Amino acid sequence: MAQRFVRIQTTSGQLHYGLLHLDRRVQILDAPPWLQGQLTDQELLVDEYQLLAPCAPSKIVAVGKNYMKHAAEMGGEVPQEPLLFLKPSTAVTSPNAPIYYPPQSQRVDYEGELALVIGDRCTDCTPEQARTKIWGYTIANDVTARDLQRKDSQWTRAKGFDSFCPLGPWIVREIGVSAMVQTFVNDAPVPAQSAPISDMVFSPDFLVSYISQVMTLLPGDVVLTGTPEGVGPLQAGDRVRVEIEGIGCLENPVTTRQAVTSSPLLA
Repeated sequence: MAQRFVRIQTTSGQLHYGLLHLDRRVQILDAPPWLQGQLTDQELLVDEYQLLAPCAPSKIVAVGKNYMKHAAEMGGEVPQEPLLFLKPSTAVTSPNAPIYYPPQSQRVDYEGELALVIGDRCTDCTPEQARTKIWGYTIANDVTARDLQRKDSQWTRAKGFDSFCPLGPWIVREIGVSAMVQTFVNDAPVPAQSAPISDMVFSPDFLVSYISQVMTLLPGDVVLTGTPEGVGPLQAGDRVRVEIEGIGCLENPVTTRQAVTSSPLLA
């Protein structure tokens, strides 16, 4: 099995990066692995830590309509160039943590995706150079308030709610070119989404190169590579699971977020 790199919080509140062993022990690293973190002698047992999202990106750069069939189901053509948007770092949430259904929306969708973790500063890179900047791979769910996306005619609010970017459960260094991305809702035996990552219109190397010509990618940043066809709605009480061959599965429950009543600004 491939090495699995994790980010954890101890029962005393300390944050660490580490290497996950088969028996769920975590061997602590002295720095993030993409910053040449080295293994220490410190180990934690499974009841001594909580699994977090495996990185804490300064930004999440996402790509829309990067699978041909998904572009068709959304009622549009495949873009001639990658269609980029940002999700805030505050949207990141951990494996098994709740996705909060916001009161502003009546339609929240799952979008299972392969996520790239950047390992080195990346500016104006060629695709060949970009390949060396991708440190590893994890799973993401680009949760989207679909009705707000259509209402706003742009995607910031619809994609940016807290908890709308589950990441995890860990990072692996390599992934097969035909690895399947599959999304399951509740106990459905048939996946709602299922496609090989080879179906991407723009490859990971090309995406990282393209993005780097717009903005600098920093170590620990995340690139979401797009979702296959089959996106659909979630309801409070659902559980959504995204699986990618060679990585594992990312599962999160869906719950309601209470509306916040705010006072009008004083003149």
